[in-house]
Amino acid sequence: MNQIDFALQLSFPSVMVPTREPVVPMAWPGERLLIASNGVFLEINRPWIRLVRRLGSFEWRTAVPYGEAAELTELPCGSVPAELVAEFARMARAALPNEVGAWIVWDAATGLFRLVPLPSLSHSPAHLSYDRPQLRDREWLVIDCHSHGRGDAYFSGTDDRDDQHDVKFALVLGHCHRTPSVALRLCAKGRFEPAQTIPQKWMTALEGEVA
Repeated sequence: MNQIDFALQLSFPSVMVPTREPVVPMAWPGERLLIASNGVFLEINRPWIRLVRRLGSFEWRTAVPYGEAAELTELPCGSVPAELVAEFARMARAALPNEVGAWIVWDAATGLFRLVPLPSLSHSPAHLSYDRPQLRDREWLVIDCHSHGRGDAYFSGTDDRDDQHDVKFALVLGHCHRTPSVALRLCAKGRFEPAQTIPQKWMTALEGEVA
């Protein structure tokens, strides 16, 4: 095997799911494929999240001598504090009518979250460009936040392109002059999963900002 393919397989390995015991979770940050009797799955591991998602099923039934895999979501970081979402809402209101961005990051050493404002390269009521910030050692991006000024909260085609390769939650606040509208989704290496509900503590905190 040539050295490039060897390096690629080391960085993105494939694992055959055992039949008589659970597959051992990844012990390091990265991605790998799980080859199972019920399809091919992508496993994503970060200190703050572990995901398993099915990439595809087999086109016909055949004897694949491996165990089954299942989709899962684990969040070792726990819940994101509502106070940080409310703090971003204050940033968004102060930036009106322009858009603004921030990251909510998690420290794997201390278990603490913090809000990191994103310095704008350029922004307007319909546009935001920024540099990705330098995080501290053992900090990880959990939520990528941006606002839509007085407009609605939604994910644009530009957002889809920006989020294509990331592992994170993405949060948009709209109608920032009043109680904000909210759009939230999980981004996992090109897969976007819209949140079915917004955490009630977040909504209570956002409503309190305009009470």
